[in-house]
Amino acid sequence: MEHNHSHHDHSHIAVLTTVNSAFVIGIALNLLFVIIEAVVGFSIDSLSLLSDAGHNLADVGSLGLSLLAFKLLKIKSNNKYTYGYRKTTILAALTNAVILLVSIAIIGYEAIQRFANPPALPGKTIAIVAGIGIVINFLTAILFLKNKEKDLNVKSAYLHMMADALVSLGIMIGGIVISYTHLYWIDPVISIVIVLVILFSTWTLLKESLALTLDAVPKDINLDEIKNKALKIDGIKGLHHIHVWAMSTTENAMTAHLVIDNRQDKEQISSIKNNLKHTLQHLNIQHVTLETEFSNEDCKKPECR
Repeated sequence: MEHNHSHHDHSHIAVLTTVNSAFVIGIALNLLFVIIEAVVGFSIDSLSLLSDAGHNLADVGSLGLSLLAFKLLKIKSNNKYTYGYRKTTILAALTNAVILLVSIAIIGYEAIQRFANPPALPGKTIAIVAGIGIVINFLTAILFLKNKEKDLNVKSAYLHMMADALVSLGIMIGGIVISYTHLYWIDPVISIVIVLVILFSTWTLLKESLALTLDAVPKDINLDEIKNKALKIDGIKGLHHIHVWAMSTTENAMTAHLVIDNRQDKEQISSIKNNLKHTLQHLNIQHVTLETEFSNEDCKKPECR
């Protein structure tokens, strides 16, 4: 048996450095907006502003959790945590999704209660505050745009901020309509729309993060593709007992049994493994452990096909 490990960095640390500053700026901007929105929302009794403030506060908490997870990601592995604390990035994404689901349940309940007797509201004030929200949320989303496809937490932050910008746009339109028509029931209606927008954007995040928590194969990785690409490498007769899981929201690991023609010498075997590792790196698998098996003829076992 031979074990072979591949560690592929592809500027992982550089990505996290820019991401850290994006999270810090995003937290500061959104916390400021939460305070503005909450103060105005309470003073004029607007549920749409208060519910959005609660939603934005949840997002601030989510950004904070993600930042903490990235900090823990840099802590080196030890004898007890041999993978370090990489998995915290996945747990943070799952926690973020759960927090958002709880917040929309509260918003939805309050909105339904208000339908019967909506209070009179200054629509212009709502529109101005929401306009500030559009700018802040859009600017924050831009901070995460570059790295959103490289990490699940960054993607969730980007989706949250873009959803928030759209929600703020809806609130601003609602505020303008209220100021001209005095149809105050629009305020709780907007809150229901906020609930639906958040639910839509959160459901995918919840499914992805829960799957990774349970060590499911990451969604961008296909086991058949791994096998097919491996069999195209000269000298490889088969690849079976393949296990792929996420070590973090950025790094993936794989173990497998590799069947090699035993007519290969030691140098050729090393070359075959290096070719396979290089292929796997392009499939977003950074850490590889291989158990080597040998065949002295064309392998006809099912796992070699």
